[in-house]
Amino acid sequence: MDHTTATYKPTLAAVEVAVEKLKGIASVTPLVKNERYSKHFGANIYFKREDLQIVRSYKIRGAYNKIASLSPSQVENEIVCASAGNHAQGVAMSCKLLKIKGTIFMPSPTPKQKIDQVKMFGEDYIDVVLVGDTFDDAYDAAMEQCERLNKTFIHPFNDEKVIEGQATVGLEIFNQVKEEPIDYVFVPVGGGGLSAGLSSVFRILSPETKIIGVEPKGAPSMLTSIQNNRNTTLNSIENFVDGAAVKRVGDLNFAICKDTLEDIVVVDEGKICQTILDLYNKDAIVIEPAGALSLSALEQYQEQIRGKNVVCVISGSNNDITRTAEIKERALLYAKLKHYFIIKFPQRAGALREFVTTILGPEDDITHFEYTKKVNREKDVAVVGLQLKSPDDLQPLITKMKLHNFFGDYLNDKPDLFQFLI
Repeated sequence: MDHTTATYKPTLAAVEVAVEKLKGIASVTPLVKNERYSKHFGANIYFKREDLQIVRSYKIRGAYNKIASLSPSQVENEIVCASAGNHAQGVAMSCKLLKIKGTIFMPSPTPKQKIDQVKMFGEDYIDVVLVGDTFDDAYDAAMEQCERLNKTFIHPFNDEKVIEGQATVGLEIFNQVKEEPIDYVFVPVGGGGLSAGLSSVFRILSPETKIIGVEPKGAPSMLTSIQNNRNTTLNSIENFVDGAAVKRVGDLNFAICKDTLEDIVVVDEGKICQTILDLYNKDAIVIEPAGALSLSALEQYQEQIRGKNVVCVISGSNNDITRTAEIKERALLYAKLKHYFIIKFPQRAGALREFVTTILGPEDDITHFEYTKKVNREKDVAVVGLQLKSPDDLQPLITKMKLHNFFGDYLNDKPDLFQFLI
């Protein structure tokens, strides 16, 4: 296990060493101006396309830089990691390239698509062990094997060599646009490896550049820690943005980011979903939820970035197609276009027809309909999901439901009940 102290800060020399190690391994990913975003925000918006790495995320940088630095005895004893996603793929690819045996612990519910990707990248050099229900279960099992067999644990973010590998993203950005100043860089924050490394490079080479960290609303671990002025473990998190949802950021990463980040902003998971859909539909870019974080934060900074040069790090594109329905649902809920109700239907012929013709507008759509139980002899109850044309249509709809005695309850603002619907 890594016992480095929390006073560490990456040096430019160490990052340049990482650049050399990664030559021919990690791609120098494009920095591309996006005309749609630039026009919308009145700024020069550039995408740093880490989603185009061979493992479809920046994680290969830190994983390879760490594993390539191991001593002969560490290589002989093999390595271990715990991950349900991009870090596992970076470690697997690194093991194959360096011909080092590794064991990757993943939670049992990990989608088969992700497990297959890890096995494909690692081939015969890695073993995948599925254990427990959560990342914490996989982490505990990995640490147990690590300590029992004296293996080296490859941490996804709280490690000097990992941070220095991720820092190469920042050095690339600086070199790709060094003829003009970079005013802002928006970077996703999970455990803090990328944000710590990138922000350290800019603190050295371009201290006037403002680095804005972006976290999902359901897992604001870095923001909470900075507000508390100590690294803080969250009691619970929303796991939807799986590439950036951690209960606790790295101690090394927190110590760096609290000094180098200009600001931390959080974005709603529904906003992230809308960004994913817009990029796919309008730009033909496929990204994962964590990869959409930086772009999803721009509206919160729209006044500050006007007329500025802005870089958004697109961190990864390992999105599972089976999540598409949930992504669409969350986007509609965030836009206040999807609403769930308990509706009371009189037990008489024509009640449903009356609801559709009298209550619903011509462009309202029933997307969910499920009878639940009889309340009494006169009324049946149904859970009904409605998609509206405009958020402004909600209150007039509720008013008509109440006027005609159809209204039972509104479920969107009742999380204990609502979680069973999405």
